[in-house]
Amino acid sequence: MSAIRAAGGGGGSVAPRRAPGKMGGVVDGRSAHRGKWIASRVTVYVVLGVGTVVMVLPLMWMIATSLSYSQFANTFPPKLIPTSLRFSNYVDVFTKDAVGTFLLNSVLIVVPSMIGNVLSSSLAGFALARLRAPGRRLWFILTLCTIMMPYEVTIIPTFILFRYFHWINTLYPIIVPQVIGSGYSIFLMRQFISSIPRELDEAAKLDGCGFFGIWRRVIVPLSVPSMVAVAIFNFTYQWGNFLGPLIYINEPSRYPLALGLYVMTQTSNVGQEPPWNTIMAGSMLLTVPMVMVYFFGQRFLYEGSNVLGRVRA
Repeated sequence: MSAIRAAGGGGGSVAPRRAPGKMGGVVDGRSAHRGKWIASRVTVYVVLGVGTVVMVLPLMWMIATSLSYSQFANTFPPKLIPTSLRFSNYVDVFTKDAVGTFLLNSVLIVVPSMIGNVLSSSLAGFALARLRAPGRRLWFILTLCTIMMPYEVTIIPTFILFRYFHWINTLYPIIVPQVIGSGYSIFLMRQFISSIPRELDEAAKLDGCGFFGIWRRVIVPLSVPSMVAVAIFNFTYQWGNFLGPLIYINEPSRYPLALGLYVMTQTSNVGQEPPWNTIMAGSMLLTVPMVMVYFFGQRFLYEGSNVLGRVRA
């Protein structure tokens, strides 16, 4: 009897036997999977780290040059830490050079362009999304076509047009096209407004609102994320705009910051050394506002751009 029980023939339960090597295979599979996951993560971190270094090193060199002497830019190998700090370079930007004038011109270009672009794009997007007018879909398709058309294609026709208006060598060719709206901004606003429930429009109509009242009381408060996104896109485009001012503006006193800094680097053509410390200080004035705008407005950019995936003709 004891032999039978020992062999498992009695009423007692006997633990099932596992196939040899099965548990070890599962463990080995998990270890291999975890090893591949760690290797992929390490690869991603290495690539991101190299990309970060490549992007940050020029910025660090620009900051170091803006806080040092002009000859610091010619040292080899390049240095990232200045031997002496000269914060007076940022004062000289506004006192000794024309960078202050360039900065003022950029502000005069950006502020009306940004405000006008937001308002006109919001109104056009509201019309394309809400009004049931004949040809509404055709106008929307034409708006999309303006996005696909390169800027270089329209340079000559717009130059001839602005020459007839006597706007050459003024800020109007830079400001007015953005004030009346751009194709991408209108498309962004139209997509966002299309996602707002139409029941809110009906409720506003019952309260006696017309189309403009619906836009002002319903659409604008709900479209703040997309309007901020449009403002940020327009700010970054106009603040760093170089080609437009290069084509239309001839007088140095009307140069914006991007074009003015480029002109300052051309003094070497007459045998002079460009004031690299002042140029880099001005470049910091060109870079820092865009970085700050993106840093504080990234939430609105995310919310406002999410609607681009929902295209409704």
